[in-house]
Amino acid sequence: MGGQPLMSNLTFDKIRSQKSAIETLTRALRSGRVHHAYRFEGPDGVGKEQAAFALAQALVCEKGEVFGCNACSACRRAVTLADEDPRVPKHPDVVLIQRGLYPPQSLGSTNREATGIGVHQIRRIVVGRAGYGAHEGRALVFLIRDADELTIQAANALLKVLEEPPPRTHFVLMTSRPHRLLDTILSRTLAVRFGPLPDDVIEEILRERGLDVSGARLARGSASHALALGDAEAREAREAFEATMRAAIEAPDLAPAIAIGSAIKDRATLHTRLSDFAQSVSLLGRDRVSSDARAAEVAARQHAEIELALQSLEANAQPAFVVEALVARLRRA
Repeated sequence: MGGQPLMSNLTFDKIRSQKSAIETLTRALRSGRVHHAYRFEGPDGVGKEQAAFALAQALVCEKGEVFGCNACSACRRAVTLADEDPRVPKHPDVVLIQRGLYPPQSLGSTNREATGIGVHQIRRIVVGRAGYGAHEGRALVFLIRDADELTIQAANALLKVLEEPPPRTHFVLMTSRPHRLLDTILSRTLAVRFGPLPDDVIEEILRERGLDVSGARLARGSASHALALGDAEAREAREAFEATMRAAIEAPDLAPAIAIGSAIKDRATLHTRLSDFAQSVSLLGRDRVSSDARAAEVAARQHAEIELALQSLEANAQPAFVVEALVARLRRA
């Protein structure tokens, strides 16, 4: 068949520590009342995408098994991505949407999507496709990664389909930042919430891959982030950033903070670095609660300041300004 399955033997019971979310989905499948539009909310790397593909597999299963048979051609193609770009499911009725996934020419556009899921992608891949229904007759399923990256124009174009969906057409919007979605999108999608994974589950995942489990507490409940931190280069980059930030806090002036802001211009990279730093500060505070109350209080104040900086970054503040202002506040915390 070609292609690489997203996960071999993908079934709902293989999705870890998301009992409430999985019960919601399996109950809907069992009753035959699957909602036309779900919103899978929660941190990255906790099972949202696995659940979305498991739901799609169940809906298109050619044997009609309630949860999918995981063996028929439809089930296998639903969770197998094409070898070539765009890397989308090989099943024609499982349609993947993501910023920059499709080449501009296929969307009738001249520019690659750089900052969000554009209206051309929604009009061409979703609206245009939805009008034809399911090719193989069971269901048509749209899976939208990082749905919070929908531009306003794209969200409004999607809204028209969500308001009047064709028969047997389903949508799953995946997001770690639901607050960035339009209220109209929120009101027309049913939330299914996925929580951070416990540290012991993260450790289990790392052990299965033969990786060091010592960084499990730093993963913020995300398996994908834990796996990234298992990479030596990624771990060194995180540790270097944390050391640089601590040195900047202790420095006599803001020159080191300005240097950090100048070095990291990419908002997503800075967001990851600050999120990791916030987790380290939080863990330090928790570890010091019983032995050093003052240090724990300082850590709590620092964590609050970093969270405010992350909010500013998500509101599109300039990375250099965010770092400089954060270090200035941390020096007073």
